[in-house]
Amino acid sequence: MKTKKIELDVDFIGGQRALTIVEEKVLSDFFRKRKLISNQSIDYKKSKSVKRQKMTV
Repeated sequence: MKTKKIELDVDFIGGQRALTIVEEKVLSDFFRKRKLISNQSIDYKKSKSVKRQKMTV
């Protein structure tokens, strides 16, 4: 069964008007939270990869 290839115009997301102050704040908060979560994930991975040394008496 052949499917038609649909070409999308991805240059525009939403309308072509400027963002409102509320929309800018929502986006800013989203990216700040995503960055914070990403940094916490990297810190967790670093702490898990620390090699343990044998202690000899």
